[in-house]
Amino acid sequence: MKKLLLLGGSKFALPIIREAHKLGIYVITCDYLPDNIAHKYSDEYQNVSIIDKEAVLNKAKEMKIDGIMSFACDPGVVTAAYVAEKLGLPSAGSYESISILQNKGLFRKFLFENGFNVPNSKAYTNIDLALSETELFNWPVIVKPTDSAGSKGVKKVEKIEDLKEAIEYALKFSHCNEFIIEDFLTQKGFSSDCDSFCINGKFVSWGFNCQYFDKYASNPYTPSGYSWPASISNKNVEYLKSEIQRLITLLNMKTAIFNIEVRECNNGKAYIMECTPRGGGNRLSEMIELGSGAIIISNEIRFSVGLPLVPINPKLMKDNLVEVILHSDKPGVFSYLDISKDINGQIVEKDLWVKPGDLIGGFTGANEAIGTLVFQFDSRNDVDMFMSNIHQYIKIVLKEV
Repeated sequence: MKKLLLLGGSKFALPIIREAHKLGIYVITCDYLPDNIAHKYSDEYQNVSIIDKEAVLNKAKEMKIDGIMSFACDPGVVTAAYVAEKLGLPSAGSYESISILQNKGLFRKFLFENGFNVPNSKAYTNIDLALSETELFNWPVIVKPTDSAGSKGVKKVEKIEDLKEAIEYALKFSHCNEFIIEDFLTQKGFSSDCDSFCINGKFVSWGFNCQYFDKYASNPYTPSGYSWPASISNKNVEYLKSEIQRLITLLNMKTAIFNIEVRECNNGKAYIMECTPRGGGNRLSEMIELGSGAIIISNEIRFSVGLPLVPINPKLMKDNLVEVILHSDKPGVFSYLDISKDINGQIVEKDLWVKPGDLIGGFTGANEAIGTLVFQFDSRNDVDMFMSNIHQYIKIVLKEV
């Protein structure tokens, strides 16, 4: 029986465990949080921090694993690459290349040095140095941890006097105590945060979408929904495909699900904001399978343990498909989910992760999501009407205290 070491234990790991079990694979989940939900469904749990590369390597040797993955779990991606390289296991790419993709500072530097469109940016570990170089940027700016995902620690800064507070906030979410400052890019239409699949260095499935945000949420930079297709112009979609493929070729990447964030801006240019070799959160890989038929989750697992891949013959993503990330804009005790009867006929899938009486947080990051709803609408106008008035159609009702 093949053994797969899966780093992380969030609910987003459950599709990996289900598919691996269908393939007869023994799944070992690993992190420092024994109460994480995925550990209840895996075959074995190991209490090891996934950012401790040497500890995970030692555990992998001890368990004689056949493959290692970090799916929808950003902190484990570099560790998985490190272990795979040390043990000669299948990997999306070299440890060096994956380290570049996983660190926002290294990634921006690589893009700049290789002639990609890239926002003006600089990574720092010293707050005072950053505060002394404010003239380097075209304000407003975005401040982020260089090694965090799920929009945690991200703030837009309009005024120089607010920069220090934003930096200190970003550093709370950084494992390596590093942050990046970059020019805020004014987007045209919607940004896109999608999963796509690459085989032997060549993309075979794309999933560009429209990414939505909740302006009332605790963190207005955490994605709260998606719709397909993207609002990006056809010209820039083709440009982005070409540039992403060029990036993957330059880094000699192999087979993986890539979570890709791109943006078309008012200046007419399109930018690769992120391109990481992992499944994205918010069930994006599942949405690609639902919308296009591309078998990417099973193939990701197969590659990781050295099994043959199955053919991928995806169609274009279904038009007017929508995923809503259920969340509360403020913390409290969950009472019920109120869905307007006007949209019941468009619901394809309902996945609620909490029950009445559960304590839920405000939407400070993707980890505070409480479920998803998937819809199929008849037209783009219907999608726009729904997403523009979503708080009228979907309400998270909290228990009154």
